[in-house]
Amino acid sequence: MTALMDINQLLDELETGLRRILEQRGIDNPVLIGIRTGGVWLADVIGKRLGIEQPFGELDISFYRDDFSRIGLNPKVKPSSLPFDTEGRDIILIDDVIMSGRTIRAAMNEIFDYGRPASIILATLIDLGARELPIQPDVVGHSLALEAHQRIKLRGPDPLRIELQDSGQ
Repeated sequence: MTALMDINQLLDELETGLRRILEQRGIDNPVLIGIRTGGVWLADVIGKRLGIEQPFGELDISFYRDDFSRIGLNPKVKPSSLPFDTEGRDIILIDDVIMSGRTIRAAMNEIFDYGRPASIILATLIDLGARELPIQPDVVGHSLALEAHQRIKLRGPDPLRIELQDSGQ
């Protein structure tokens, strides 16, 4: 495993992109939701950088996965926690890595079970671009193409760091 890129530079990209899109859309009171686990760590950091005072929400999308019946339940499942009403709210949904789009689809399904938001802005630290569903992030820290034998992982929470894992093929 090797450290891949400067996490602070990626966080700066996310913060700048989010500030720009919030201003463009005239959104002044968003709430943050992080997808466990890496997205929760990022929501904490980005919330502080953006000066969002309201606590962020945490989603565990295990029950909403489209492969749930095949892979079963992860023994580390924790309940989701949304300390605010999603109805009519502008939500910033944060995940560490987007690849197929399936995790984001599951997260949005869960969010809508809590209420219908006014909007959802999707922010991801890394975009691997291997979509199976037509879901694209609004803000990305960095786009990256990996070889079939490589994986990327956000480690943390303190310090946050990106690692490239190589199975050696």
